[in-house]
Amino acid sequence: MAEILVLYYSRYGSTASLAAQIGRGVNSVSGVTAQLRTVPAVSAATETTSPAIPSEGPPYVTRADLVSCDGLVLGSPTRFGNMAASLKYFLDGTAGEWMSGALRGKPAGLFTSSSSQHGGQESTLLSMALPLIHHGMLLVGVPYSQPALSTTRTGGTPYGASHIAYSSGETELSKDEAAIASHLGQRVAEAALRLQGWDRP
Repeated sequence: MAEILVLYYSRYGSTASLAAQIGRGVNSVSGVTAQLRTVPAVSAATETTSPAIPSEGPPYVTRADLVSCDGLVLGSPTRFGNMAASLKYFLDGTAGEWMSGALRGKPAGLFTSSSSQHGGQESTLLSMALPLIHHGMLLVGVPYSQPALSTTRTGGTPYGASHIAYSSGETELSKDEAAIASHLGQRVAEAALRLQGWDRP
């Protein structure tokens, strides 16, 4: 059974809603299962630490999750057109996995959420792509053969799935956002199956 790691940070729940829909898309592919993981919030107070287990939602990601996955879908809310510090903090600590080539040749997708239509979604997706390219991952986007990409009036880009939450309580995805997110999960899962057995020198 191939395993796709859906790794994300979510402050108010919008990015978590996308992650769940991407997981459904992954699980719709026979022989593939989604593993949802999150990262702890970064605290401005250096003496503050997060509990080892989150009070709700999926468990925190480990380096072993990265090494063992067959593909990765990475998600974050936008922060001034960039990924959230919590996710970047985790990625900044993956030099060991970079040196060993643990992610080399694995497929990867991206997703994000923002509070406005022009809140920096595409630049956030691109900011998350950069470390994955350094890791040697193969990026999977959303092609325009997915009809929702042309009809959406909310989130959704060829760079990855996205959601617009005009307030912190708007975590429900639109029909098009859900379709795009599910399609992205499905594409990464299918790519992982096709890449199984590929020698990744």
